[in-house]
Amino acid sequence: MATAVSTPTESPAPPEENTTQVVLLDAALLVRDECNAREHDTEPDEKLIASVKEIGVEEPISVRPKPDGTFGVFKGWRRAQAQQVANAAAEAEGRPVRAVKAYVREDLLGRDGWTRFLSLVENDHREGMSERDTLKAQELALIGMDDIDRRRAAKALGVGRNAAKQAKAAQKLDDAALRRAAAGGMDLEQTAQLAEVQDVPNAERRLLRALERDHSEGGGGRGHWDQEMALLKAEQADAVTRAKVLAELEAAGIPLLTRPSYGQKDPSQPLSELTTGLGNPLTEDNHKGCPGHSARLDDEHRPVWHCSDPAQYGHKVRPKPKKPRTEQDEKAAEERRKVIACNRAWKAAVEPRQDFVTRLVRMKTLPDAARVFAQEVLLTLPYYYSSWTDKHEVETLARFLGIKEPEKADLAETAAQLPKARLANALFAQVAAACEYGIREPKTWLHLTTWQARYLLLLEFLGKADNGSYQLSEVEQQAVASYRPTTDSNTDREASVEADSDSSADA
Repeated sequence: MATAVSTPTESPAPPEENTTQVVLLDAALLVRDECNAREHDTEPDEKLIASVKEIGVEEPISVRPKPDGTFGVFKGWRRAQAQQVANAAAEAEGRPVRAVKAYVREDLLGRDGWTRFLSLVENDHREGMSERDTLKAQELALIGMDDIDRRRAAKALGVGRNAAKQAKAAQKLDDAALRRAAAGGMDLEQTAQLAEVQDVPNAERRLLRALERDHSEGGGGRGHWDQEMALLKAEQADAVTRAKVLAELEAAGIPLLTRPSYGQKDPSQPLSELTTGLGNPLTEDNHKGCPGHSARLDDEHRPVWHCSDPAQYGHKVRPKPKKPRTEQDEKAAEERRKVIACNRAWKAAVEPRQDFVTRLVRMKTLPDAARVFAQEVLLTLPYYYSSWTDKHEVETLARFLGIKEPEKADLAETAAQLPKARLANALFAQVAAACEYGIREPKTWLHLTTWQARYLLLLEFLGKADNGSYQLSEVEQQAVASYRPTTDSNTDREASVEADSDSSADA
């Protein structure tokens, strides 16, 4: 199982150390190298000191010479300190002191990044190095390397090219959260993503639960994780929007009304239900001078202007028949809340879905199920596809094809450079872009067409065939529920897709 702090999977062999002669150094000349990865728990424990007192430091340490004649220890600093303690005790008792066996690495002078990496490899295999020290060492080491060393180190650590940024982001978590992330099996990228949304309530618990579901399904997929991250980001964006509106109200000196406590009467009224003393409508503009000018936020965080006490400030309530709130009203309010939540979830599902389509398009061989779907669309030209071609919307298509600046995409040039073997991939990218355009509106989940449902179900099957790398979100599953095939045809299609997948290995 992966851990929050990525550990070396294939240490690049440093031939210099293997051929450097072991020398004996006076322990008094040993100091901690500034590129030693361990920053916490650096002192030797009593067990180590007792061992060194008896037999000395058996395994050579690694050092770099310093201008003042001392040697900076980047591997084995705890052992070096243990020998210093042991030598102090020996001198006090009139016994001879021991020197320390060491590799003197003059080749590492001026190579701080690689030195820190070697120290990280050493310490990460030893007990007690904290997750925070490991993350910091990864970040500083990878930033401080040249391109060749960085590629070697990233491969050895089992991390991607963005590892330095991810390690820096992950350090925003506190020590307890880092430990829980490691225990839960989060890799470096996932730990960084947790740090990104840690301000969302229950983010850690929700992500750990999603990760557990991915692990339980096997195959190394992260479909549940991606969907949960998308929802958390949507909630985070929603909270940012609310905070921005609240800040604007505060800057304008407009109070935000709170709900009264149980049993207290709320005298406030929205302006839409009030008039002036002469019966004229009240609006935001003509009510600003009233001391009771205030606001509440609706479900989408838009200000609804109120007067905090119309009777006190001389306003009249528009006459209307008294109608008690009925059970039907409660159901309507609940339905509206559900629609708002589903709209937000539908929007959040776009990113993981389009990420998966991008991975499909960039496969060496497109799965047959995707190819057949694209061919059927191109031959039958359904309305949603022909409508999309009339719009000349190419940014999503460019994203799927890997064009770096989608807004400036030159598809004629892309077509000229497209290899024959990639034609099916490009056609599917085009059809998928048309489908994405057709389901872009938040309320699409309420009334999917047959083609839209087929597109989502296709992605669900392909995601399952690709080791669970993609899952439909809850709102997408809800939207396609009525279009799902019968159990028998569903089983047949799953088998077909799995067979397609076997012949469509990722590049």
